[in-house]
Amino acid sequence: MLKVSHSREEQAGGQLMAWWEGNGAAPVLCLEGEALLMKRAQGTASLARMARTGLDDQATRILCAVIARLHEPRTTPLPELVPLEKWFDALWPAAATYGGILQHCAKAARELLAAPRDVGVLHGDIHHGNVLDFGPCGWLAIDPKGLYGERGFDYANMLCNPDDASVLAPGCFSRRIGIICEAAHIDRQRLMQWALAWAGLSATWMMEDGVDPVGRFELAKLAALLLDGSA
Repeated sequence: MLKVSHSREEQAGGQLMAWWEGNGAAPVLCLEGEALLMKRAQGTASLARMARTGLDDQATRILCAVIARLHEPRTTPLPELVPLEKWFDALWPAAATYGGILQHCAKAARELLAAPRDVGVLHGDIHHGNVLDFGPCGWLAIDPKGLYGERGFDYANMLCNPDDASVLAPGCFSRRIGIICEAAHIDRQRLMQWALAWAGLSATWMMEDGVDPVGRFELAKLAALLLDGSA
């Protein structure tokens, strides 16, 4: 699979793919300038399809296992990465402008970013479409954003995917939270805070693109409600 990227962000993601050396991410065969040549996923399984056909728990565990591999410590020098604090820049003015649930999202994000735990290299965009079936090589990630910050952030995006119907199905959010906490050894309340923060950031980007973020708002409200109940 050949990918030619013209943006600095995408090129940095290619450097991170190479840095992982096939451990949790698709193997990079060659990286030169704007061009990234990586192994092609030829398996037929799909995490999104699993989530929609009664295998959501299994899909969630697979995503957790891939993240764990990506987060393993390495001794090689770090590639270019974006601080997680910088990634949230768009949320602050959006929360000030629109208020409501976005204010709760921004509050959660500020608290998390002010006192990070377990800091390291992050994929930055883990979801059901960015972890593919590579057959004998197993499930591997593609298209990283290349961030640096608390590892809990990498588990939040899967809670918003693969679609609103799956995410907002009765009991789905709480069940996923439980699976992730068990698999990743993350504090339940902190994970829900990351879900709240990420839902707000994602909603902000959607509004910037002219997309209705109703599903993100509903997830944010659910996370806020559960956080209030656990306080």
